[in-house]
Amino acid sequence: MESPAAARPRTSFDMDTLVGTVLSTGVIASVALLSIGIVWQWIAIGKLGLDYTLPRINVVRFISGEVLGMLHEGFGPTRFVNLGIIVLMLTPYLRVLLSMFYFILVARNYKYATITAFVCTVLTFTLFLR
Repeated sequence: MESPAAARPRTSFDMDTLVGTVLSTGVIASVALLSIGIVWQWIAIGKLGLDYTLPRINVVRFISGEVLGMLHEGFGPTRFVNLGIIVLMLTPYLRVLLSMFYFILVARNYKYATITAFVCTVLTFTLFLR
């Protein structure tokens, strides 16, 4: 008896591999950025930990503020922590966006494309909420 994975036709483009790569790369990059920020802070002040609170703004303003801060002020421990948080927050969003394009362009499955587009729209809207 064939397994469901073996019965599924393989195309030259494997969405499962892409999604897995995007999610694992996002988590690994986030952990690396957070670790750099925490270790840098530890070296700078001699104490492990970060006295830190997230600003009470929406994600888009948070990201634009960090990008502008990098351009004007450079990097510091808190900036690396913020970048790690941003990467972690945007990883699932990127996964939904890639899935939507996959369903539209590769699979040509418009039912799933519509559902995924709705989810992507809701996620995009929430990026602008506080």
